[in-house]
Amino acid sequence: MNKREAAIITAITKISFGKNGNHSFHEYVEEKFGHSVFTHEFSSPEFWGKLKELACNDFEKICEDLTS
Repeated sequence: MNKREAAIITAITKISFGKNGNHSFHEYVEEKFGHSVFTHEFSSPEFWGKLKELACNDFEKICEDLTS
């Protein structure tokens, strides 16, 4: 699993995947939201709901790659 895939899975599950992946995860989050994201925003359930929605297509791609 690469760092991007770990960030995607973290976005979907809220479980941190990957060794030392916080930086990669934060970069992925900012990419998905299209702007800077402050760490305090991660405490919001609404934030995680939106992130999961934004990461859904990327997660589905990982799943497709596993089954093909």
